[in-house]
Amino acid sequence: MLEGFASVNGWVGGIVWGPVGLALLLGAGFWMTARTHGFQFRYFGHWMGHTLGAIFSDRRVTAHTNAQDGAISQFQSLCTALAATIGTGNIVGVAAAILKGGPGAVFWMWAMALLGMMTSYAENVLGIYYRRKNAQGTWAGGAMYYLRDGLGGKKGCKPLGCILAALFSGFCVLASFGMGNMSQVNAIAGNLKAAFTVPPWASGAALTLVSAVVLMGGLKRVASVTEKLVPGMAALYIAGALLTVGVFWRNIPAAFAAIFRGAFGLEALEGGLLGCLIKAQTAMAWGMKRGAFSNEAGLGSSVMANASSNVKEPAQQGMWGIFEVFADTIVICTLTALVILTSGLIDLTTGAALCATDGSALVGAAFGEVFGAMGPKFVAVAVLLFAYSTVLGWSHYGTTACRYLLGEKAAAAYRGVFIALVFCGATMPLDLVWTFSDTCNGLMMLPNLIGILALSGTVGKITQNYLARLHGAAIAPMLSAFEEK
Repeated sequence: MLEGFASVNGWVGGIVWGPVGLALLLGAGFWMTARTHGFQFRYFGHWMGHTLGAIFSDRRVTAHTNAQDGAISQFQSLCTALAATIGTGNIVGVAAAILKGGPGAVFWMWAMALLGMMTSYAENVLGIYYRRKNAQGTWAGGAMYYLRDGLGGKKGCKPLGCILAALFSGFCVLASFGMGNMSQVNAIAGNLKAAFTVPPWASGAALTLVSAVVLMGGLKRVASVTEKLVPGMAALYIAGALLTVGVFWRNIPAAFAAIFRGAFGLEALEGGLLGCLIKAQTAMAWGMKRGAFSNEAGLGSSVMANASSNVKEPAQQGMWGIFEVFADTIVICTLTALVILTSGLIDLTTGAALCATDGSALVGAAFGEVFGAMGPKFVAVAVLLFAYSTVLGWSHYGTTACRYLLGEKAAAAYRGVFIALVFCGATMPLDLVWTFSDTCNGLMMLPNLIGILALSGTVGKITQNYLARLHGAAIAPMLSAFEEK
């Protein structure tokens, strides 16, 4: 049965992550960069100051909102979104990309991030612009809403918008089980077993119990946990990675050289042009897949956390989307890649491991070159924190999608299934979980990117409206597509 499932999954994954899917993903990033005139580059200081800088200078960003209004603070929405994006993709995913796509895969992760910043920006702008208050009086937003009300609001597009919204929601539920649950728990169980000899069933049982306590409390409880967990775990990992790379600083130039050579297959030139192209295509495919898995730009997932923010300005929430991708891929994934490539445990030409290990164990071995026996344990704890925070974030995404499709009662049942799958994920084969997650990502990505491209003009107008007001123009802000806001 598993063989049949793996065969079908491989066939579907080959389609969604084939030339069409990759072209659509890159094309959306290019197009949104063009429509906003390179906002992520031209206004780097502005969006950095209004995100990371604002955390330390503007109390409104971190202030908790009234419990009755259903909104969460901007900082809580950031932490919930980052909780979902900063996960095993930052450790296991980077290692897998290098091992299977070579060092050049890191370059394509960067390319995905630089363009994905504006895809994420567009998602969050549309998420705020088209969000609504639901029957409980809380904000309901996400790709399904801008597909239904934005794309569906165009002449003759109502059936298409409704169909794509339903497809996105269905794929999101599936992705939450794979990417947001089983693959993360699988990585946790594997690392705890390797580092601390904890049986997978024990890890699964403990995580299931904790998940039941947190997830049944809804978004407010999830946001409360993530705003405490995310900053600490990110700071701890970044500090450890910087120390490790600092020890091997002499190998940094060679690591960057391998990344740029591998990105374009230049180390395969001896095999002719065909060999060069095949190597470059492999690096591109793995870098883009793992980049999407890591920062989720283009999937439309983080919108469901960002749309619950107390912010009113769509462009402001869009800037948080840019920062999320920057922090996830440009900072954390790059540090993981440098830890691996400077440690001497990887052949910088082929990306093959020079030690009998792979995946997160490879990252643990790299840290072990500096921290000794504590290296694998450090990575095991990092994977535990990163991956479990992803489980929390994705539980909200899946609940939101299920609620959109089937209503509140179904959402309650969904949470029960999600919690049960935490235990299942601890004992499933890792390769099957990862490939299933890749496929779900791709299926979720397609309707979302169609919606973003169709509504790119709206994103452009909202951005220009914001920038005009920023430079002193006395014009009305574009805050919502609906009068009720």
